[in-house]
Amino acid sequence: MAWQRPNCIVNAVPTAHLASHWRLQTRSLLGSRRRISPFSTSSRRDATEVQPAPEIDLSRFFASPARIIPSSPAYFSGSPRYIDHLLHLEHILAKYASLPTVAPNEAPRMAWFKLAQFRDFVGENVPTRKYKSLIKILQRLNRIDPGLVPDEVRQALKSFLRPGNPYANKPAPAVVDELGRSRGRGKRKEASAVVSLVEGEGGVMVNGKNILQAFPRIHDRESALWALRCTRRLDKYNVWATVKGGGVTGQAEAVTLATARALLVHEPILKPVLRQAGVITVDARRVERKKPGHVKARKMPTWVKR
Repeated sequence: MAWQRPNCIVNAVPTAHLASHWRLQTRSLLGSRRRISPFSTSSRRDATEVQPAPEIDLSRFFASPARIIPSSPAYFSGSPRYIDHLLHLEHILAKYASLPTVAPNEAPRMAWFKLAQFRDFVGENVPTRKYKSLIKILQRLNRIDPGLVPDEVRQALKSFLRPGNPYANKPAPAVVDELGRSRGRGKRKEASAVVSLVEGEGGVMVNGKNILQAFPRIHDRESALWALRCTRRLDKYNVWATVKGGGVTGQAEAVTLATARALLVHEPILKPVLRQAGVITVDARRVERKKPGHVKARKMPTWVKR
C-alpha cells in the first residue's frame, strides 16, 4: 500500500504559495503609487494654489436679494401666538421685576380668561399646563404695588381680562337712609327675608306679626335674633322683617342673616364678633332631592326576602 499525504497538507501548500505571490505584487504596486501619487508632499508644492471665488457684485441685481424674516419669533413653533404672548409677558416681568409687590390677598382681583376663552383668544388649542404657566406670570404682574403699576403692565393685564370683569363692578355699599333705617337681605334653603333695622326699644315684627306668633318654637326665636343677642343689641334696635318661602326653621335662619347684614350697616365695627358667631356666613346647603325608586333622597325601601 502506497504512502498517502493528508488532503489538508496538500491543499495548504498551494494556498500559502498564492498568498506570498499576491503579497509581493501588492508591495510593488504600492511602491509605484508612492512614486507617482499626486497627493505627495513634492507634488503638492508644485501644484498651483486654489483661488477663492470672486466676491458677488450686488450692483448687477435689480433688487438686492434678502432673506425673508418672519414677523413672529415663534413662527416655526407649534403655537406661535401663545409663545408670542408668553415672551411679551416675560419681557415685561423682567423689566419691572424690581418694583415693590403686595401680598396675594391684597392684590386687585382680576377675572382672567378661562381656558376655553383663552383658546379662542389665541386661536390655538393651548394645553392646560401652558395656560397655567401664563396665568402665573399674570398673577405675578398683578401683585405689583397698585400705586406704582406702569401703563405698560396695566395694558398687558387688561388684554387678558374676561369681558365684563365681575370683580370690577362692585355693588354700592349699603347706607342708612334719611329715616335712620338700614336694610339687609338673607336666604336659607327655600326661604328669603328682608329686614329693616332702626334704632328703638327692641320691638320685632315678622310679616306683620309678633315674633311669638311668627315663630312659636323657642329655638327659632333664638335663632332669628341671635345677631342682636350675641352683640347685646336687643334693646337698641327695632326689627321689621318680611320673609317668604320655605319652612319655619329656614325662615328663622334667613331672618338671622338679614338682621346681621342690616346691623353691619349701622355698626361695621361689629363684623369680627358677628363673624365669630357665624351669623354673616351664608349657609348654602340645600335639601337633597328625592331619587326614583328611593323612599327619600338616600333611603331605600325595606327589602323582604319572603
